[in-house]
Amino acid sequence: MDGIVSLVLLLFLAMLMPGVINRVRARMAGRRGVRFFQHLYNINTLMQKGAVYSPTTGIIFRMAPAVALGATFTALLMLPLGTNGALLSFDGDIVLFAYLLALGRTALILAAMETGSSFEGMGASREALYGAFAEPALLLAAGTLALATGQTSFARIFTAEGDLAPQMLIVMVLILYVIIKLIIVETGRIPVDDPRTHLELTMVHEVMILDYTGVDLALLHASEWLKSAALATVAANAVAAAFAYNPLTVLALALGQSAVIGVVESIQARNKLARNATYILTITALAFVVFMLAYVLTHNITIG
Repeated sequence: MDGIVSLVLLLFLAMLMPGVINRVRARMAGRRGVRFFQHLYNINTLMQKGAVYSPTTGIIFRMAPAVALGATFTALLMLPLGTNGALLSFDGDIVLFAYLLALGRTALILAAMETGSSFEGMGASREALYGAFAEPALLLAAGTLALATGQTSFARIFTAEGDLAPQMLIVMVLILYVIIKLIIVETGRIPVDDPRTHLELTMVHEVMILDYTGVDLALLHASEWLKSAALATVAANAVAAAFAYNPLTVLALALGQSAVIGVVESIQARNKLARNATYILTITALAFVVFMLAYVLTHNITIG
């Protein structure tokens, strides 16, 4: 029963996060902004439209939205929410979680290449490059959690965190920082990408889904929201488990990450494409530093 409650709350979180980002961005710009749940109205509109397929596309293009949504939803099932357990929990689920997210990305890359469009091919190549740079950071963050607790399952990791030494809290806060950066990369937000742009030569994620309409486009948007909620929940659980492990604390921390992303999008400009690789590699380097810090603290190694 706890797993079902966790899933319902996580789905609710996924619906709230885009609204929080939009509202923070509007307030930072001195605007009223759109309705808080405007993204849900947009999804409802898309669900009422049919899909149009190019004659150059095949089965991969048609399956990709369902694969992306299914993979992300399955990853969400492995996450506990505070003291509420997860629907799926087993040793090694932290590795499967990372590769389910990678599966969704791979499906979109293959679908973009199948269209035969040079623009979507460019977006697919950029997505593949950014994914290759970002995935090590996610695996290092997961490995840091496993190293600190001696567990390889999210449910056991966050339960064991309550027994960690107080100095490990700084490690969890750094993991939170790394994952916020990863959310920006994985969901194509400023400064890596701009979901509002329509310049094919500079887009990354948005250019890959240019040929999608109707229900398929709605599934892709929903998949992006679920991915944001999944990553934010991992970071929120990591911090919350160290001092106040309950569902409301985790939800508050996850929504706080949305507010941070909204602030970042308001005060930063989009990077030049040539700088994105360096930006993402910096995240991976920081994740490695955090992993080594956890190793030093876990084994009580004295330096100097």
